[in-house]
Amino acid sequence: MFDPAAGYPTHRPRRLRGNPRLRDLVRENILTRDDLIYPLFVYHGSDVSREIPSMPGQRQWSLDRLGEIIDQVVELKLPGVMFFGIPEHKDARGSAALSDDGIVQEAVRLTRKLAPDLLTITDLCFCEYTDHGHCGPLSESTGRLDVDNDATLPMLVEQAVSHCRAGADVIAPSGMMDGMVRALRAGMDAANYEHVPIMAYSSKFASGYYGPFREAAESAPSFGDRRGYQMDPANGDEAVREAALDLAEGADIIMVKPALAYLDVARRLKDQFRVPLAAYNVSGEYAMVKAAAERGWIDERRVVLETLTGFKRAGIDMILTYHAPDVARWLQQG
Repeated sequence: MFDPAAGYPTHRPRRLRGNPRLRDLVRENILTRDDLIYPLFVYHGSDVSREIPSMPGQRQWSLDRLGEIIDQVVELKLPGVMFFGIPEHKDARGSAALSDDGIVQEAVRLTRKLAPDLLTITDLCFCEYTDHGHCGPLSESTGRLDVDNDATLPMLVEQAVSHCRAGADVIAPSGMMDGMVRALRAGMDAANYEHVPIMAYSSKFASGYYGPFREAAESAPSFGDRRGYQMDPANGDEAVREAALDLAEGADIIMVKPALAYLDVARRLKDQFRVPLAAYNVSGEYAMVKAAAERGWIDERRVVLETLTGFKRAGIDMILTYHAPDVARWLQQG
């Protein structure tokens, strides 16, 4: 029914939708390959290029074959990668993460040689390196077996400084330990790496979307779960407080993880802090799209581009996504 109060027919929003060139001109958010960071899994041993069953198209790479995917990343003109390492030996402390010849450190050195202009970001945690799969050494100081928060902090600093020595451009702590950004900033500054920024996983939720990643990184906890240190998915105000703490402690970039179910959190963080904001389009989100596309239920290209554009609309500046190579190709094709 005609409603004169609505302003029709004076206001016709469809006027700006009819012509495709005009639609382009009035588009509010643009997704580009410069928004994308590609996560990579570096595996111990040699001659490894192993597809991850729950993440079709994604692989574990040994150092001697890492150049294959780095060459693709450079060819596609993606701006950066994030490294996750799977070491040969694990122990209760995750000691392999601290070694200057550790797998992530060597991956960074190799990438610096192969692609000096490629941004190298390193995930900073211990879950891939501990034999129990939790994000730091364990203790029962709280009355239950859990990650010892304060004992983990100096180890994170040691790991971060080792990554910086290898040439990492950005350090990305993901363990959700209280005080980790303050400890890292102080430790990195003391080691003369005050110029290296910190991308903090500030609002990382204890999510069911991480399942395929734990296969890819071989980091599933051997007991319990990570709800004692990762955030309750029901909490938005807490996510804002966590981000505020990390920024006060010296974070340069904050992150929301996962992305898809937490775009309200991303929008709140952007509106409140107006700082560079990252989001991780995690393995479960990727796997669901791939599974539906393989069955012909969705148009993969259209759904992925729509989803990542939605991230931009929510205020996200940089997107960590396993779709990055495909998106770069699609955007090149127009």
